[in-house]
Amino acid sequence: MVALVIAAFYNDLVLRRYSLTSPLLGDELTVVVISDLHSYSFGDGQERLLKKIHQQNPDLILLVGDIIDNVYPIAGALDFLAGIMGLCPIYYVTGNHELWASNPEAFREIVRSYGGVVLSDSYDIIEIKGNKLLIAGVEDPDKQRFEDRRYNHLAAMTNAFGDLSDGMYAILLAHRPELIKYYLSFSFDLIVSGHTHGGQLRIPFLLNGLIAPNKELFPPYAGGVYHHGKTTHIVSRGVSYRPDLPRVFNPPEVVVIKLRGSFAK
Repeated sequence: MVALVIAAFYNDLVLRRYSLTSPLLGDELTVVVISDLHSYSFGDGQERLLKKIHQQNPDLILLVGDIIDNVYPIAGALDFLAGIMGLCPIYYVTGNHELWASNPEAFREIVRSYGGVVLSDSYDIIEIKGNKLLIAGVEDPDKQRFEDRRYNHLAAMTNAFGDLSDGMYAILLAHRPELIKYYLSFSFDLIVSGHTHGGQLRIPFLLNGLIAPNKELFPPYAGGVYHHGKTTHIVSRGVSYRPDLPRVFNPPEVVVIKLRGSFAK
């Protein structure tokens, strides 16, 4: 019983690993996904979190929103960004909490100042180890409520991604997994999301998540890997931890995705 309780409330960082192959890829790439930090600090200067990330020797880091919190101080997020600066290419999209903050654009500028690329209903094309990647990102839909009343989430995606064609491996950063039906309207091979915090409470093999931050009970995309035809959707359970909101059988996670060609050794 003691061991079960310890396992249930274990809240140190874990690595969650996935491996994907595609004929559009060649040499193996290591991609680290971080979501829902909410400015939380894992030791002085984010020592524990940064150690986990650096040990993976990543080729690419994807920040999938809620890196800051609209209530808690920003210092933890700044330590995190300083610690990954220059390590490899970094891409970022907003989550709802960045948009709930008083000045969302200020944090976008902070990310840029640390060398990150901000994807705002836009995409970039990059080559890493001979792999040509298209990396896209969509703003959180709360942009319409808190930053730009004229913003239309679906229209913005259609304008940005409607003419994408096959030919290179395409990745979409999109904070909210529950909007997957909209993301699947476009030609992406991999979609990475966060937001759900793993549903807070899990029961291994029985319940993947109890409740999402938007109060949705039993969220269908609480965390893990989901397959939709040729598109793989990976949902991070996030790295945030609050003692007043315990995570049960649901430790904070650093997601590590290995991408390689279908015929790579």
